[in-house]
Amino acid sequence: MPVFKFALWGLCTLPFALSFGQSAPSSTAVSPAVKQAVDKACRWLIGQQRAQGCFLDENRGDPVPQHSGALTAMAIMGLTSVGHMPTDPTPEGRAVAKGLRFMTDNIVPNEEGYLGQSDRSRMYGHGIMTLMYAEMVGQTQDEEMDRKLRTRVERAVELIMRSQDVVKSEANRGGWRYEPGSSDSDISVSVWQVMALRAANNAGVKVPKSTIDRAVEYMKRSYRSERNPQGLPVDMEAAFSYEPYGGRQTFSTTAAGMLSLQVCSQYEAPEVIGGGNYLMKNPPSPTEPWFYYGNYYYAQAMYQRGGDFAAVARQKTEQLLVGLQQPDGAWQPRNGNERSAGPIYATALGLLSLSVHYHFLPIYQK
Repeated sequence: MPVFKFALWGLCTLPFALSFGQSAPSSTAVSPAVKQAVDKACRWLIGQQRAQGCFLDENRGDPVPQHSGALTAMAIMGLTSVGHMPTDPTPEGRAVAKGLRFMTDNIVPNEEGYLGQSDRSRMYGHGIMTLMYAEMVGQTQDEEMDRKLRTRVERAVELIMRSQDVVKSEANRGGWRYEPGSSDSDISVSVWQVMALRAANNAGVKVPKSTIDRAVEYMKRSYRSERNPQGLPVDMEAAFSYEPYGGRQTFSTTAAGMLSLQVCSQYEAPEVIGGGNYLMKNPPSPTEPWFYYGNYYYAQAMYQRGGDFAAVARQKTEQLLVGLQQPDGAWQPRNGNERSAGPIYATALGLLSLSVHYHFLPIYQK
C-alpha cells in the first residue's frame, strides 16, 4: 500500500456537493494526552523544514528533491488540520506559509498540469498536492497566492479527469494508477484522486458528475463480496481489496475504500456499511504493513460513519498513536516498505489521524 512507492464540482451538478459545516473549531473534546502529542508532533515537524521551504527527512540542497512536493503537502495538511494556518504569526504558521511558497515556486506542473513529475512522486503525489492546494484556497489572505492556488487546482483536476479517461479494462475503469497514462488502477492511488476532487469541489472547481459516478463504480468493485441479482453485495462484513476482484484485503484498503465512497456522498452505501462492520472486527495494528497510511483513512472513515464506529476508532487511534510517538514528537514507520517512507510521512499522517475532532480543514469535517 505505498504512498509514493518509496523502496487527504459545481454546486448544481453533483449530488454530494453539500458544504461542510463551518462552525468554529473546538478542541475542548481533545484529551490532554492527545493535545500534548499533537503539540510535540508539530514542534518536531517544523524542525524538519529545509532552507528552500520543503519538509524533508534529509537535508538535500537541490531545488526540488525527490518526493519533496508530496511530503511538504502532507506536512502542510498535518499542521493546518490542527489549526496552524499560514496567516498565523507563530513558528508553525510561518512554516506553513514558507512551505506553501516552496510548493507554488518550485513544484511546477508540466504542460499537462501534472504535479507528480516535478518531484517524481507520480500520481500519488499529484493527488496529495492537489488535495493540499484545494484545502489552502482562501486560507492565505493573499490574493495573488490564492489565484495561483486556484489555477493549480483547476489544471490538476483536469489532469485527474484525463487520466481517468484512459482506456482500461472493465475492472480498472474509473480508477487511477501510478502515471496519468496508466491502463490499470488500484485503490491506493485512486483514493487520493477522489479526495482531491472532493476538496476541489469545496473550493468551487467544477467536476462532471460522470467522473464521480465512475469513481464510485470502481470503488464498489473493490468490495469483496458476491452480488445478488440486483447487484448489491450479500456480505455485510467484508473488506475492500487493493485491486478490483483481487489483491490484498487489509484494514488499510478497507478504510480507503470506505472513505472514498463517503467523500462521494455514498454514506449509507452497503459497501460502506459492510466495510465499517469489517473494521470493527479488524482494527489497525502497528504490526501491519502501511499502518500509518491505513490508520489515517481508518480514523477519518469511521468518524464519518458515526456512533459506535467513531467512538471505537477514536479510542483505538488515540491509544495507538500516543503510545507509539517518539520522545522527540515524531512517529517512525517500522514495518515493511512503510519503514522507508520516513518520519515526516508518518508524523504528518499521525497528525491527520488525530485531527478528526479539530475540524479545521473542510475535507475532514462531517
